[in-house]
Amino acid sequence: MNIVRYYTIGTFTFSLSCPEELPVPANMALFELHELAVSKEQEPYLYTVSLTKGFPLPSGSPDIIREDMAVWLRNGLETRYLWFHQHRHEGPYACVREEDSRHTAVFIDPRVTEDFLYDTVFLSVLALEKHMIGCDALILHSAYIVHENRAILFTAPAGTGKSTQAGLWEKYRGAFQVNGDRTLLQKIGGCWYARGWPVCGSSEICHNLDTSLYGIVVLSQGEKNEAVRREAGKAFQEIYPQITVNRWNRDFQLKAMDLTEALLREIPVYHLSCTISEEAVECLEKVLFP
Repeated sequence: MNIVRYYTIGTFTFSLSCPEELPVPANMALFELHELAVSKEQEPYLYTVSLTKGFPLPSGSPDIIREDMAVWLRNGLETRYLWFHQHRHEGPYACVREEDSRHTAVFIDPRVTEDFLYDTVFLSVLALEKHMIGCDALILHSAYIVHENRAILFTAPAGTGKSTQAGLWEKYRGAFQVNGDRTLLQKIGGCWYARGWPVCGSSEICHNLDTSLYGIVVLSQGEKNEAVRREAGKAFQEIYPQITVNRWNRDFQLKAMDLTEALLREIPVYHLSCTISEEAVECLEKVLFP
């Protein structure tokens, strides 16, 4: 038996029809809608999920092959086969097939249902980045804090210390941590906002909160603390690689680049070379709030 739930992430509303034995990560509840709150003016996008050991195989060779994914592009629609990096099971764990512009069918190997408790695995079958870019929104790999009603984002490659610096601002400046790993960026009413996202990585910090975006801080580890504002060209080089992009989709890439450039025309970007100390907070504070 399938259970139907409704969600809104950013400005994208969808229904999810799932077998009741498939676990849903706790973070998804933060974005769940009561059925009565769903707009009757436009039907939400539909995902239908089935548990099956046999996946439909597209014709021909895939257009893109990665360690964790194969993608077929046919008549403007995608089919994705997904693998775990560690290849614990033979073959893919899921097939994600776009049926038309309003419906995606998802097929999941029943042997891996327990893995869907993890938000990264669960979100992988929804391919939400495609719908976010359609809503003029970007997903930035970043820790998101709110300080005096302003959103500040810390971005860097994994393992650099995003959550650590966010934690220092919480400890020494009373900032509120919204998400430790991902932030949705979207312009609403002429203002860029940081918005909640249901994936938070190992930080386990996840809230659904919209805040006016004040600045983005690119981090690097250093022996001393130094903070500077980046000029636009350098800022783009550092920010764009941290945005979720379907790099096999040219239209997606072009739109992501345009949105990133638009973001950087209005939102300042800073670079912070830092240690793990209150001095790092003080150093950045002087540049953020001169």
